Amino acid sequence: MGNDGTTELAKDFIQAEEGSQKRLITATWDDAPHLSKATRDELFKSIPPHEREARTEGRPMLGSGAVYPISEAEIVVSDFAIPQHYIRAYGMDVGWQKTAAIFGAWDRGNDIVYLSGEHYRGQAEPPIHAAAIKARGKLRGFIDPAANGRSQIDGQQLFKIYRTLGLDIYSAENAREAGIYTVWMRLSTGRLKIFKSCRNWLDEFRTFARDENGQIMSEQKYHLMAATRYLLLGSMQRWAVPPTAAPSRPLRRENRGIIWG
Repeated sequence: MGNDGTTELAKDFIQAEEGSQKRLITATWDDAPHLSKATRDELFKSIPPHEREARTEGRPMLGSGAVYPISEAEIVVSDFAIPQHYIRAYGMDVGWQKTAAIFGAWDRGNDIVYLSGEHYRGQAEPPIHAAAIKARGKLRGFIDPAANGRSQIDGQQLFKIYRTLGLDIYSAENAREAGIYTVWMRLSTGRLKIFKSCRNWLDEFRTFARDENGQIMSEQKYHLMAATRYLLLGSMQRWAVPPTAAPSRPLRRENRGIIWG
């Protein structure tokens, strides 16, 4: 225990001010040597799963107000090369302050969706976003034309602009609570996994919460959470099969060497 009466573990979320500078001091269970392994195991069992990382690793995360109360350890996987037979698509949330897209790969055999990449950029024109998305291949996207408080007319105009720019996009369903339920069911049953490299997605996930009235707090800033709902809500059969690689042309020999037929 320190001179101020706090234990090392209690420093988990202490903020100290030094003039205009602030710092966040975190600690993990490794900073509490007085806790034996048996004690830690017992304490760990008593902590709700969605609070375990915050309490044991000092990772900022919301507790009972979390929209998706599940441990990151259960949903985050290391990046891997997407197999050719996985079905791919993306969900997109558009706006001037931030435009976000989340890319999904669906293992239909095991019914597992992997969120394998993200586009996350603010204050850029549609051609910039369109180019970044097309760079990932010819994929089908799902976008809400009336997202972020735009009027339906403005949203439809933006929808047409992105199509003109070459995006293969379709209207997404925007039933928020149904979308949240769909995402939660996949997360809680192990059928939605997130690549470790999707850092912006994970940042939003950690603070995606409801207030005491059940309303989502600061909803307008959760662009990737919205894009995930657009991706998963509705019939996933609308996801497009990625084009297969063109078959190799047969080789024919000539005196000057081997050339393509």
